[in-house]
Amino acid sequence: MSHANIRYAPGIILIVIVALVVSFVSAGPSWAGNGSEERIKKAIVKVFTVSSRPDYYSPWDMGAPRSASGSGFVIAGGRILTNAHVVSDATFIQVQPYGSSRRYNARVLHISHESDLAILGMEDDGFFDDIRPLKFGGLPEVLEEVLAYGFPLGGDSLSITKGIISRIEYQDYAHSGYYFLAGQIDAAINPGNSGGPVIQDGEVVGIVMQAFNSSQAENIGYMIPTPMIYHFLDDLSDGSYDGFPDVGFSVQEMESPALKRKYGMGKDLTGVLVNKVFWNSPAQGNVREEDVLLKIDGHTIEDDGSVEFRPNERVVFDYYADLHQLGQEINLTVLRGEKELEVSYAMTQRGEDMFLVPPMRYDVRPEYFIFAGIVFSPLTKNLICEWKNCKAPKELLVEGSKRPDEDRREVVLVVQVLPADVNKGYHALRSWIVGKVGGRKIKDFREFHSLITNSTEDFIVLTNEKGYRVVLDREEAIATHEDVLRTYNITEDGSPGFRRQ
Repeated sequence: MSHANIRYAPGIILIVIVALVVSFVSAGPSWAGNGSEERIKKAIVKVFTVSSRPDYYSPWDMGAPRSASGSGFVIAGGRILTNAHVVSDATFIQVQPYGSSRRYNARVLHISHESDLAILGMEDDGFFDDIRPLKFGGLPEVLEEVLAYGFPLGGDSLSITKGIISRIEYQDYAHSGYYFLAGQIDAAINPGNSGGPVIQDGEVVGIVMQAFNSSQAENIGYMIPTPMIYHFLDDLSDGSYDGFPDVGFSVQEMESPALKRKYGMGKDLTGVLVNKVFWNSPAQGNVREEDVLLKIDGHTIEDDGSVEFRPNERVVFDYYADLHQLGQEINLTVLRGEKELEVSYAMTQRGEDMFLVPPMRYDVRPEYFIFAGIVFSPLTKNLICEWKNCKAPKELLVEGSKRPDEDRREVVLVVQVLPADVNKGYHALRSWIVGKVGGRKIKDFREFHSLITNSTEDFIVLTNEKGYRVVLDREEAIATHEDVLRTYNITEDGSPGFRRQ
């Protein structure tokens, strides 16, 4: 199934743990311990960032610089591992070692926004002298004790809190909206802890990631467990990050007896029903709608879509797909008609490729162009989340739940109108979905741009699905273009690739 969460509600239940930098007060001398504990503490760092995020409703502008801090730790190869959300959209990064007052310049080497992981490199190679990298362990058992290390808001000293593993399950990753394996811990997790290691028996078993809003629950935090970390590091073995593959279809549970009878499921068979095979996915031609998915890589799938990943513990069947790297083969057992079939194919596409509205994007500028004083852009989750708590107008949220197809691969939006004579009568348009140009349906933003800029018609007519028309005088739009830009102090009328020639 595709991993991206389509509910678009980050920050309501889960809060991303990055602390705004304030004037810190020393918390006193660091906690003393044995040699192993001191070795661990020496590998923990505080990460300081300055970031600037684009304004998706005025995409030629960047937001005001924002200072923040998080945590990280040294791993093999002269690298620092932290959360992606700690360093996303960063323009300046510094790292402060445990027990030191000096800050060192750092840079992002690799980043996975979907799994909220990032690797930093240091400009000063001597930074790693006398620091032994931390090693990774396995996936801890439920009710086992762990220690969470980091630099939470309220002090400069390293904080160490004890807790237990409450559960291992799939959770929404607040930074990306993706649904991945996570570990719940009851250690006190506060802003600034993000990116710090979770330690058991001297080894890293997770990375602090996020917590429930304290108004709803206390001492419920989440860590990124080692299977996710190993996947990220293995992905980088060739020097580049590819991401998580997707099986290319969606399913529904089969807990209804009538549904099971309809598809010939005997009492000893369990599985889930394939209800949609995504356009242009590797599953096309291999998996069919109304196949019953019985097993994934040999692991039996129950009627609720769960699989056993260790004795008496279950997670969603995506777990076994997520163990694969992009391009690797997945093996499925399906019931088609009355026959059980073995189906195998290479998973060559990521989940984000299978959504009409892409998930949250970071470290990139939005695409846009301006014509007749109207700002056009593809609809993204970033645009949706410009609204408070991502509560955008219903029609935008509906688009966010759709899949692309051969006829439509992106949603084109009137983001806003810069009021001028050339667009009089349309000044109130905002977040308006363009369906057609001159009666022709639009596949994607690039095609839309081409239809506008290459038009020879006297009037350009934009239509939405309700039939409302926006009519623009093409020659007037061209003649007044520079005046509109000057009036609103806009230096670029489009993003790279969409600027007026």
